[in-house]
Amino acid sequence: MSTFPGGIRFSVLDRSRTREGEDAPRALRNTVRLAQEVEALGYHRFWVSEHHGVPGVAGSAPTVLAAAVAAATSAVRVGTGGVMLPNHRPLVVAEQFGVLESLFPGRIDMGVGRSVGFTDGVRRALGRDKDEADRFAEQLDELLGWFTGGPAAHPQVHARPAEGLRVPPFVLATGEGAGIAAHAGLPLVIGDLRSRDRVLAAVDAYRAAFRPSPWAAEPYVAVAGTVAVAATEAEARRLLVPEAWSLAYARTRGDFPPLDAPERIEALTMTERQRGFYETGLTGHVHGTEEQVAAALEKAVKETGAQEVLVTTSTYDRAALTESYRRLAHAVGLAPRARTAASWPEPPPRPGQTVIGG
Repeated sequence: MSTFPGGIRFSVLDRSRTREGEDAPRALRNTVRLAQEVEALGYHRFWVSEHHGVPGVAGSAPTVLAAAVAAATSAVRVGTGGVMLPNHRPLVVAEQFGVLESLFPGRIDMGVGRSVGFTDGVRRALGRDKDEADRFAEQLDELLGWFTGGPAAHPQVHARPAEGLRVPPFVLATGEGAGIAAHAGLPLVIGDLRSRDRVLAAVDAYRAAFRPSPWAAEPYVAVAGTVAVAATEAEARRLLVPEAWSLAYARTRGDFPPLDAPERIEALTMTERQRGFYETGLTGHVHGTEEQVAAALEKAVKETGAQEVLVTTSTYDRAALTESYRRLAHAVGLAPRARTAASWPEPPPRPGQTVIGG
């Protein structure tokens, strides 16, 4: 079915979203199991994210979670999408990725971003201010220096075991961040696919300003976005409902909730403002049947010249999410892998806990 040019990679970023009726530990375990499914389907990478103090997201320690994912898989590349560098000291980040690369050589990616904490309270708890993001280029330069021999500012300090290792770095960015990626000569991950004009402008600027580096000789672009695939376009659109409502709720209530079932969301009485955010959240994503999605992604790849597509889909029904990834893999012609022998045991539910989606 696929008409994609050779060499286009497809990868997955999972944000460890919680669902109504399940706790954060289950969400994290399900992220690890999803990585095993994604590996078997033939995806190139599986990345995890960093969020602090967000009720609907369990993934707060991406390098720790990446270690669990890497231990439960054997072939898929594992990384972060990303570690938010302004929240951390670059030395500590380098050490963490050095440990990951030492334990799982040749499979680790180091995706970093420039966002700071979700709220003022979270930023205070992290000991960071909003303006920390303004130092991202400096922090990035220091981080890379720990791998190549130590930043000039700390001549007597060495990052063990990172120094001398090659962990591929990626910058998650838009706008100014894309320029920083170009100046540093690093691969760029940019999204989302809905904001096509903005993405195209940033990608063009990135390629024009790119300076070859020891990390990348040429520009490399991965476009990120939500992709939902089902037997019908209507079913695929329904997969978008839980995340659209979470975003609408967050915009109007200031709290990012767990994902809820589409039928409960569709029965809600929304304010006019909530309805507007909700409808916007359903608009523009790549969704539909395998044929429709393959055509839409082929167009996106041609327009952006991207070498990779990073899929970031979230929905309430985990079985439907896995099926969406299975259909997408078939639509774009991924070659399945043999399942890894690694396992991630499922503990019994806690008393009174609801099990969702298998």
